[in-house]
Amino acid sequence: MSAGFKNIAIIGCGLIGSSICHAIKRYYLQPNNQQLPTARLHIIDHNPEYLRIAQEANLGDEYYANPADGVPQADLIILASPVGSYQAIGKQIAPYIKADCIVSDVGSTKTSVFKDLAPLLPEHCHFIPAHPVAGTENSGPTAGFASLFDNRYVIITPPAQHSPEKLHLLTCFWQNLGAHTEIMSAERHDKILAITSHLPHLIAYTIVGTTEKLGHDLHQQAQTNAQDSIDSRDITRFAAGGFRDFTRIAASDPIMWRDVFLNNQEAVLELLEKFQNDLDYLTNAIKQKDGASLQEWFTKTRAIRRDIIAEKQAGHFIATEEKKD
Repeated sequence: MSAGFKNIAIIGCGLIGSSICHAIKRYYLQPNNQQLPTARLHIIDHNPEYLRIAQEANLGDEYYANPADGVPQADLIILASPVGSYQAIGKQIAPYIKADCIVSDVGSTKTSVFKDLAPLLPEHCHFIPAHPVAGTENSGPTAGFASLFDNRYVIITPPAQHSPEKLHLLTCFWQNLGAHTEIMSAERHDKILAITSHLPHLIAYTIVGTTEKLGHDLHQQAQTNAQDSIDSRDITRFAAGGFRDFTRIAASDPIMWRDVFLNNQEAVLELLEKFQNDLDYLTNAIKQKDGASLQEWFTKTRAIRRDIIAEKQAGHFIATEEKKD
């Protein structure tokens, strides 16, 4: 960790916030050295249960319910709460941010972060948003672990006018936690993540909801014939591996994803229109029993999927342009 960060404030102790704390401790705890990290961690969360769990797990050094109480000493402040909370948090902490402090975040949208948070922050701090492209479907302080960011990408979206020195410090911070870093514009980030993350989550949530409704409808229709009756337990018991794997992300934090879709509305709606066109094409192919079109589509998409896996294994990222580290 850069020596420039003697005090780090983490606002939000969910999956990402708690994982940052674990990863910081892992970096500082050298082999055969049981000392606590040299940087002091100030953990902030409005949920008293989260704070209790974090304190029992010894995730930090100081614990606060009020963001304003936890940031005055910080050299680095990271907002690790849902993006919909940023504006309120920004108003709370702005008067207490010390000079030369870096203010960053982990939100899955970036254009909205600039719009909602940047105008509230004092000129004497350095606002450099970031997004670790890492996570699980679990949430809360017990979900975090030190290796979450290992070999995963953290996208950093600095403003046009920024301090190269502070950008370097933040880049080194994430690299020390095990991540690869990528620098790009907020607009480019939002378009890429709408494709690779936001739309898949929306589809997963939709499939789970639709499946539950279909199970209910079939149960109602088949009540006259017990042999044909279907209920929600049938869906749960006989869910195939494909259903479980594809819908795993539908177990993700609903508040976080509500905020993601509301704050990346334009990019998501554009993709949804294109996705609907593709669904219409496949629907028509099935209606027409057009096996050739279906096979061609499935063959093409299988090849794309394999390319994605190969890229991941090779340690590359879909966005290589503008790489600066």
